Amino acid sequence: MASVVVIVLVAVFDLIAFGLAIAAEQRRSTATVVPDNEKNYTYCVYNSDIATGLGIGALLFLLLSQIVIMAASKCFCCGSGLRPGGARSCAIFLFLFTWLAFIIGEACLIAGSVQNAYHTRYRTLFFLNPPNCQTLRKGVFAAGAAFVFFTAILSEFYYVSFSKAQTSVPYGGTGNIGMSSF
Repeated sequence: MASVVVIVLVAVFDLIAFGLAIAAEQRRSTATVVPDNEKNYTYCVYNSDIATGLGIGALLFLLLSQIVIMAASKCFCCGSGLRPGGARSCAIFLFLFTWLAFIIGEACLIAGSVQNAYHTRYRTLFFLNPPNCQTLRKGVFAAGAAFVFFTAILSEFYYVSFSKAQTSVPYGGTGNIGMSSF
């Protein structure tokens, strides 16, 4: 039977990660081109950089959620064997897709955080074209949030399927092929 504590804990961590990723998307850095005091040069001025911290927070909560689910299921490779059948097949399928969604979600969150923290520092002469102020494209943190959501759903179903497939008693049946003393 699946542990309710593990399911609730993972759901809370994933919900926090999803909320932080959405907040990071809403609070991406923006830049404006500003002239210096003598009006000889123009340069980029960025607003607050809170989205980077929110993205890293989402990344850490998603990582914590994955650690809890893998520790509870012993990462699918350690521990007692699983009972053959549909639950084991479903658990294997969900295990693979949980890791795939997790890796993509983490990649989106780390890439968004790194790109959001990047600020162009060069300046140009006032009569030349204004500098290109690099900012994060829309949707990077939103993609990370979507994959956080997919990871949450897949990991919950994985844990339930894994729990259904666990065997509580060792195999004690007789073989189908009778052996004789010959």
